[in-house]
Amino acid sequence: MSGMRSTVNRVLLALAGLVLIAVGGAVLAVGLGASVPSWWPWDGKGDVLLSAADRGRWRDEGWWWPTVIAVLAVLVVLALWWLLAQLRRGRLAEVLVDSGDGEGAQVRGRALEGVLADEAGQVSGVARAQAALTGRRTAPQARIRLLMEPHAAPEQALNAVADGALAHARESAGLDELPAEVRLRAVKHRAERVS
Repeated sequence: MSGMRSTVNRVLLALAGLVLIAVGGAVLAVGLGASVPSWWPWDGKGDVLLSAADRGRWRDEGWWWPTVIAVLAVLVVLALWWLLAQLRRGRLAEVLVDSGDGEGAQVRGRALEGVLADEAGQVSGVARAQAALTGRRTAPQARIRLLMEPHAAPEQALNAVADGALAHARESAGLDELPAEVRLRAVKHRAERVS
């Protein structure tokens, strides 16, 4: 699904880029005095995109400005939604596991994330762990977030997760490597009044 999404994104971006380059190039050519086809609406240096009559036609209508603002707001929201969708790293739905018989098998990404989080959460000093798999199904990458107890030693917890949960996940999936980004955060306890 993410492969199809990236292909659709590339095609749409390429089409939008080609349209913008073609229109911008044509407008620039007209502005520089080059000849353009007869069907092109603007054909001289003195032409403007919107005449004074075109600009003032709808200005006095009561629906015009709210409509313009609403359309622009929708376009901004759609552009931001698209941008955030591009920045968000998609989670893997499945991981391809080498089963040793040349066929391979698929493991649900959520199942492997759950096992990683459970095992990382059992490390001494870790209050809670979360795991997410990103990347490709043949070359996954792990993102692990550890919520650390105040008394925990971060270096020991990190080594325990690397040698334990990550190593077990890599071996059980038959992966040569499982790159990981581990983020540590301390538990914030409320101050309690002592009497």
